[in-house]
Amino acid sequence: MLNQSQIEQIINEFKDPSSQMTLGESKARVNIKLEGDKLNVALTLGYPAKGYVDSLQAELKALLAEQTGLTDISLTIDWKITKHKVQQGVQAINNIKNIIAVASGKGGVGKSTTSVNLALALVAEGANVGLLDADIYGPSQPRMLGTSQRPESSDGKSIEPIERYGLQSMSIGYLIDEEEPMIWRGPMLTQALEQMLKDTNWKDLDYLVIDLPPGTGDIQLTLSQKVPVSSAVIITTPQDISLLDARKALKMFEKVNVPVMGIIENMSTHVCSQCGHEEHIFGAGGGEKMAEQYDIDLLGSLPLDIKIREDADGGQPTVVADPEGPIAMIYRNIARQVAARLAKQGKDFSTVFPNIVIKND
Repeated sequence: MLNQSQIEQIINEFKDPSSQMTLGESKARVNIKLEGDKLNVALTLGYPAKGYVDSLQAELKALLAEQTGLTDISLTIDWKITKHKVQQGVQAINNIKNIIAVASGKGGVGKSTTSVNLALALVAEGANVGLLDADIYGPSQPRMLGTSQRPESSDGKSIEPIERYGLQSMSIGYLIDEEEPMIWRGPMLTQALEQMLKDTNWKDLDYLVIDLPPGTGDIQLTLSQKVPVSSAVIITTPQDISLLDARKALKMFEKVNVPVMGIIENMSTHVCSQCGHEEHIFGAGGGEKMAEQYDIDLLGSLPLDIKIREDADGGQPTVVADPEGPIAMIYRNIARQVAARLAKQGKDFSTVFPNIVIKND
């Protein structure tokens, strides 16, 4: 019969098909009790997996039965999301454990649609999530979330996030009329971003997804210098011009020491709704080639599908509109992969240790 250490090794070497990582790599915690012929295992993941936990439990339990020969196996799985490392010298923000920046380097690749669906997918997986629309010139999240509600302030100092579909959100679009243009220079943009981020009364977020504007300008610079970003995700299409700008976004995050969790290839293929013919309108394999070139993960590929656009324009993103549909499942699988790769990072212990002050009497 295997001992506890050997059983723990089996669990740690198990590759979670959902995250494409072993449980040991994602730093899952394993608690084992072996009493005679009875095995009790408590597994704590570092990422939310509500939509996959039953399948994971069944697969892992079957593996343990096969490897140990035991028939009396109790296996429970839950998750605990912790705060992870950010750029050095950047102060943490209260009530936010991890910030995930979503960037593209180029407009028109579906970044905002992907951001809101990614955030809602994390909610569906069991996390407490917020979404910050950092595109001051072209805020689109209020329309995609189907609300024009104005934020309220209970203390006159901070504002309450708008809650919709279990997601907390903040956007300049909640504060102005939808058709009002923002004619602001750089300093006003960055000040607005900082205020929305730090003056919003976020409620115990596991993740805050920041939907960045296109490019590598003032907003991105402020983000890298003043905002504690845990990780970034790059959105691209297979088209060469889109991949060129996506590489610039990747290089930007590398320079400011923000780890990139991977690439999401949007509009990767189109299937005709009339005849079923599949065609790579914007080219094929671009995201995969970029991932190989820079040794990062291709987190998933999304189709060019009219339903994604219709759902977002209708104020009910696909993850909410069709939660069990194939496209929602792609978003949820991407969300688990992002969260699992973030769990692999080192934890942030900056708030654990007290400040030491030496005084001369």
